[in-house]
Amino acid sequence: MDRWVRSIGSGWVVRGEVPGPDVDEFAEPAAVTRALAAVEGDTLLAAQHPARTPAALAAGLDVEAALPQARETLDRLLAGHYRPETGFVAAYRIGETIAGVLCQVDVRELAPGGARVRHTEEVYPEVVAERAAVLDGLGCATSAALLVPVGDGADLTAAVKEASSSADPDVSTVDRAGLPHELWVVGRGDMQERLLEAASASDLLVADGNHRVAAAAGSGQLLALITAGSQLEIRAINRVLLGTGHTAEALCTAWQAAGLDVTWSNDATPPSCPGTAVVLAGSRVLRVRLPGSDPLVIDHEVAEQLLLGSALGLDPDGPHVRPLLPGSPVPPDADAVVQLAPVPFETVQAVHAAGRRMPRKATYFTPKPRGGLVLARWYRADRY
Repeated sequence: MDRWVRSIGSGWVVRGEVPGPDVDEFAEPAAVTRALAAVEGDTLLAAQHPARTPAALAAGLDVEAALPQARETLDRLLAGHYRPETGFVAAYRIGETIAGVLCQVDVRELAPGGARVRHTEEVYPEVVAERAAVLDGLGCATSAALLVPVGDGADLTAAVKEASSSADPDVSTVDRAGLPHELWVVGRGDMQERLLEAASASDLLVADGNHRVAAAAGSGQLLALITAGSQLEIRAINRVLLGTGHTAEALCTAWQAAGLDVTWSNDATPPSCPGTAVVLAGSRVLRVRLPGSDPLVIDHEVAEQLLLGSALGLDPDGPHVRPLLPGSPVPPDADAVVQLAPVPFETVQAVHAAGRRMPRKATYFTPKPRGGLVLARWYRADRY
């Protein structure tokens, strides 16, 4: 049987710490550029973003032109900081609660009637194209997508805990939030079979890494951490308005004219439950009740289409609207921040079951796997 969740045929496991900044810490290109300008020596981040290194920027290189240097960087990193492994998976633990398996997943449509792995959010085509070019150019997947079973994942959690209970971890590190990340390499045998069987017991939805999944579609090979979704926390990704010229009063007037229930408030606390947007505009706070009875239409979709699109004439994908991830600073020149409630996991599951996708940058699942702990050889299937 052609199993769609598989062991990593050929890959590498880090010895000690991943060189340089945490490769999956940066969501914005500008943040990647700043981080690369602040470090010296070979880093995995430089291999992942070859066109954003100081040398590439100084020479005006695009991704394709910068890839030869990136491959040389990766080769030095593999020789000095990684050990090769074949036919393996990794039992992965984050703290006391998160348990999953690092493996390879076939993201092609293998199941009758649809794919076993489905996107949960729309993607940016230009980001997918860049990630695909880097994958193809490096021949190596350097970070894992985060996938969660549509089912409860209890058998997977139990299998991972068993695999990680009898020996010291092969890799042990701590993320910037202070959470321990540990992994145990599991070679061919009964334990690996049990992990793969549990990981492939149900369809998977993409919790983090929609662009990575789309970029991997050319070969079908995806490096992924599969873990039970109920163990993860979902935080809200807000929206920032930039360069619109809208004051708090102008926003209030426009939204009321669109028929929305808008009130002034002294409480700037972000909403905890869907149905309300809390908008910070200068020193003023607005509370906007979001209409809608369709349980599959999330607040981010209503906010983009109604608050920003219909009422203000803004393109949610244009230059005046930017997603704001948890923990990111508000730009000093922001006109307003539209704070939205986290999307409940049950809603994510319902949207997935209906075959729909949420808007880009709607959910922030945490904690995420640390990039670079395990690398996987990558190649396009149509070339072999």
